[in-house]
Amino acid sequence: MKVCAHGKLNLSLDVLGKNPNGYHDLRMVMQTVQFGDDLDVQLRSDGQFTVDPGQSYLPADGRNLAVKAARLFLEGTGLGADIRVVKRIPVCAGMGGGSADAAAVLRALNVLTGRDMSVEQLCQLGLQAGSDVPFCVMEGAALAEGRGERLTPLPSLPDCPIVICKPAFAISTPELFVRVDGRKSRLRPDTAGIVSAMEAGDAPGVARRLYNVFEDVLERRQGEIFSIKSALTDMGALGAAMTGSGSAVFGIFGDENAARAAFQALSARYKECCLTRPYAGER
Repeated sequence: MKVCAHGKLNLSLDVLGKNPNGYHDLRMVMQTVQFGDDLDVQLRSDGQFTVDPGQSYLPADGRNLAVKAARLFLEGTGLGADIRVVKRIPVCAGMGGGSADAAAVLRALNVLTGRDMSVEQLCQLGLQAGSDVPFCVMEGAALAEGRGERLTPLPSLPDCPIVICKPAFAISTPELFVRVDGRKSRLRPDTAGIVSAMEAGDAPGVARRLYNVFEDVLERRQGEIFSIKSALTDMGALGAAMTGSGSAVFGIFGDENAARAAFQALSARYKECCLTRPYAGER
């Protein structure tokens, strides 16, 4: 079965604190986009699992979330799976590429095996593979809380062009959490305002409120994040922000021609850029 793994964007990201179990308490509004990886998933009867991850530097064993998800789904059945990924979502971008691949595998295996598990059941299974997997299973838009596993579905962002651009460096997620934990004061995103704007179908209202607390603790050497944000807004984006723990930056546009011009301009400077639109899922 061929299936698409859609990338995700954080329209807002807030870190509320650190729990005794070591996990951080998060509050985020997330949205899937049409841009993503393509996967080919095939059952095998010998219980073996293989993955072609699409890039030579990605793990091709049980460390790969797609394999982990497949093993969780097929546990006790004696079945295995061959998984081939055409990788488009940038790695270490904050777009949930590995989680999206895992979610796509769960959806595919659900069809191939005829188990007909509900979205809620797939989300619970996906949580064992990774915190972002439940949202990637559900797709569309949601308010995500806790580790990201407590999901409140929202209306998807209205159809609009989105430009995504990743600079040629990654950002350490653990380091960002350490810096956020060490802050004495912090600004917070207007999460309630974004939720209200999503419910009203107000894309400009969402764009004005884009905010990611990780941007507040970036180091000077990561200043290219802000350069890309400025370039996007200078070229007509209604708002721009870093997604997840980075390093990809996205801009929401109200004008198709402006978005296309921004994509072309940034593509001349950065290898990993795309022009996409929101994806509402199949609810």
